[in-house]
Amino acid sequence: MPKDILLITGDFGEDYDVMVPYQGLEMVGHNVDVVCPDKEAGDRIKTSIHDFRGDQTYMEDRGHDFELNATLADADLDEYDALYLPGGRAPEYLRTYDEVLDTVRHFFDTNKPVGALCHGQHILNAADVVDGYEMTSYHALRSECEAAGCAAWVDEVTRDGNLVTAQGWDDHPEILSIFLEMLGTEVRHEEEVAPADD
Repeated sequence: MPKDILLITGDFGEDYDVMVPYQGLEMVGHNVDVVCPDKEAGDRIKTSIHDFRGDQTYMEDRGHDFELNATLADADLDEYDALYLPGGRAPEYLRTYDEVLDTVRHFFDTNKPVGALCHGQHILNAADVVDGYEMTSYHALRSECEAAGCAAWVDEVTRDGNLVTAQGWDDHPEILSIFLEMLGTEVRHEEEVAPADD
């Protein structure tokens, strides 16, 4: 059965972190509403592409324009089955919006699935919802997660209750697989059938 998923991002959200879950979750039949505070359906955000090229931290290049397909201010949170928070630079400012933090708290209060990747954990930490959870994040956020009260920071994709967290876009296969499991989505592979002899 298709699920309705809310994905919160903004200008300079990481391109892969936005595009891969959006397209992957839609591909298996779910509906993903992508929103940003102070923007409406039809508005565009600019994404960024983060890459490691031998420096001590990542470089940021301009990504794509992504058209939002829903408006956060109009969202009826009770109608959504899950929440997904991509990484990138956007979470640094998204965590300053009460509307975003209240949205996150709703999904924890109702024990609905939440996925967060890379820097998306900035938002979880600011919403004060990680107390007692095992979680992971981009490694540079470890001390922030611990200061926010997480029970343990784990160096791998981690599920604890209704929360699944990952460190970066190379974790997409694992975090999305777990997120789909949390949604009750079963992906079946048909057995190959040998061609009939002529």
